[in-house]
Amino acid sequence: MLELRKVCRSYSGRQVLHDVSLSAARGQLTGFVGGNGAGKTTTMRIILGVLNADSGQVLLDGEALSPASRTRFGYMPEERGLYPKMPLAEQLAYLARLHGFPRSRARARAVSLLKRLGLGGRAEDALESLSLGNQQRVQVAAALVHQPDVLVLDEPFSGLDPMAVEVVLGVLREHAAGGAVVLFSSHQLDVVERLCDDLVIIGSGRVLAAGPREELRERHGTRRYELITEDAGWVRMIPNVAVDEQTGGRALFRAEEEAAQQVLAAAAQRGPVRSFRPVLPTLSEIFKDVSAENAEELAR
Repeated sequence: MLELRKVCRSYSGRQVLHDVSLSAARGQLTGFVGGNGAGKTTTMRIILGVLNADSGQVLLDGEALSPASRTRFGYMPEERGLYPKMPLAEQLAYLARLHGFPRSRARARAVSLLKRLGLGGRAEDALESLSLGNQQRVQVAAALVHQPDVLVLDEPFSGLDPMAVEVVLGVLREHAAGGAVVLFSSHQLDVVERLCDDLVIIGSGRVLAAGPREELRERHGTRRYELITEDAGWVRMIPNVAVDEQTGGRALFRAEEEAAQQVLAAAAQRGPVRSFRPVLPTLSEIFKDVSAENAEELAR
């Protein structure tokens, strides 16, 4: 497990990370989300050792990270950093050799990874000849080519079409299933919600919420309910109920549990109830709620 414990960091006297604590387990995909300037990239650079924390700890399996242990990390920056004129397989093999792979194994690993990412036919092409989406796949391959124990990816799905997202996701899941830590940032909340096992939400340099995806949906955000019956127009008249959508016999509304149960009881008295269920908040809704709560706290 990768852990951060109370990590702080300042730039020119301005504190940008405030006691950041988070964990990313082996075998799972952990999403790291936040707005621009939230502290995601600074946190990732501290994990990688590119930046030093002012205080706090970064641990892997309970041990403090060292330069030697960080050689087993893989990193994909948001900015592309590969050689544009160098053939794909050649530069991936070169990166693997820098991590100690013998020449033949490095080449085999590079070619295999390109095939898995749908680029097997482009192995001898220069990076600059690829579309931006395919260049993004090569960036993912570069982070993975030396089979790292910890994989840290900054916006890995940026610029990818839905099919490419599925291909990259499959590769990341395979790597996690082999026992690696996989932590990635993204501003695409719908993608993160669908893909991740665990989530960390950061804002203003503070962790606002963290935990398993479904647990966060249970704990945070506004609880809504969906009622399907013969006619749901009357739901608007129930006290302490806010209807978000209502068409014919379907109503989607916000309410505390007691008021929701009043709606259900009233519906049962009026006729058959086809469906009544809680609707958990989306990650986007949770993000908005915890960000608003953080803003209110900072304003006090």
